[in-house]
Amino acid sequence: MPRPQRCEQFISSDVCVVHVTQRCVRRAWLAGVDPLSGRDYSYRKEWIRRRMEALASVFAIDVLTYAIMSNHLHLVLRSRPDVCAQWTDEDVAIRWLRVFPGKRLEEHLAEPNENDVKMLVRNKERIHQIRSRLSDISWFMRALSEPIARIANKQDECTGRFWEGRFKAQRIVDEAGLLACSMYVDLNPVRAAVASSPENAPHTSAYDRAKSKSGEKINSAAFDLKPVSTEEAVHEIRDKSLNDLRQKQAKKRNRPIDKRVSPDAWLSPLRLKPDKLASDAEVHTEGVRSSNRGFLNVDWETYWELLRWTARQSVETASTEIPRSLAKSLRKVGIDAPLWRDLVWNWPRYFGQTSCVGSPEAMKEHAETVGRRHHRGQALAAHCFC
Repeated sequence: MPRPQRCEQFISSDVCVVHVTQRCVRRAWLAGVDPLSGRDYSYRKEWIRRRMEALASVFAIDVLTYAIMSNHLHLVLRSRPDVCAQWTDEDVAIRWLRVFPGKRLEEHLAEPNENDVKMLVRNKERIHQIRSRLSDISWFMRALSEPIARIANKQDECTGRFWEGRFKAQRIVDEAGLLACSMYVDLNPVRAAVASSPENAPHTSAYDRAKSKSGEKINSAAFDLKPVSTEEAVHEIRDKSLNDLRQKQAKKRNRPIDKRVSPDAWLSPLRLKPDKLASDAEVHTEGVRSSNRGFLNVDWETYWELLRWTARQSVETASTEIPRSLAKSLRKVGIDAPLWRDLVWNWPRYFGQTSCVGSPEAMKEHAETVGRRHHRGQALAAHCFC
């Protein structure tokens, strides 16, 4: 079966949930300890996390779960064109200029100012195009991958690819598939035996949420969405030497907001609000993420308990019985509780080669909408769902 086109998996005008995988070239350990040279590049995981946090503040993309490994990363993303439609043209312009400032004649003009925003707003055709891109998962991944590759190559004094190629995408079509995929992503370090439990697995969404529940605060990496005033820009140009301006603006170009936030503030809330309609965009107004909409019908305590129980079910210590309360939560979303552990721990066996994730019925329905008879893996995963 040929590899599906991006337009068959998601388009920027639809709200959709996608599991994204991006691997380092030749699966090299470019964000971990290189087994050949012994050099430790683990600090690059924080580069990637901070970049994702910054992009979550400007794109109409909800980051649901993530895990950053030594040679690849996982993201579960939800595009939100409904949120982007609520933004003014000025909002769209400053968000875009923060990520893609464009070419400037002088380095000191790199910081977007009010005049830059006004000029972009007057170009209605361009604003329409940008609005579409801000809710496009492909553009989000482009804005994430390119800067990381450039910085790493500069540090290593080399050229060429950092990432393997275009990212792999899997459309998630129902809540059962979303719950299983979220658990698989959060448990990646445990499955890879680089962490003993979710509590000891930094650079995952579950770790960030757990730290937030304990009251921890960190400096936000979200972009400052206020443009520099024209008067301030002119004043700096007049009163500073060009060399000083270049150094100062290089630091301010991607300046974050001056704010202490919870480690998971940039992530989508976990639980869906029962009193909210599906058509409600739930636009976030504090500048650290796009919306306040959750993505699962379980609370954090249930999710965390299920995550920890699943993490303990290694091949050697697999339990044959799942706690009754957790089994009930799984049955609510249509997952066969006795086979839950197998579904998460052996995820690549069931969904490693498919472009769609979900229950067999939901996968079949989605296949028909894109003109296919079925999705690969549809029959294999059938016995894991009720």
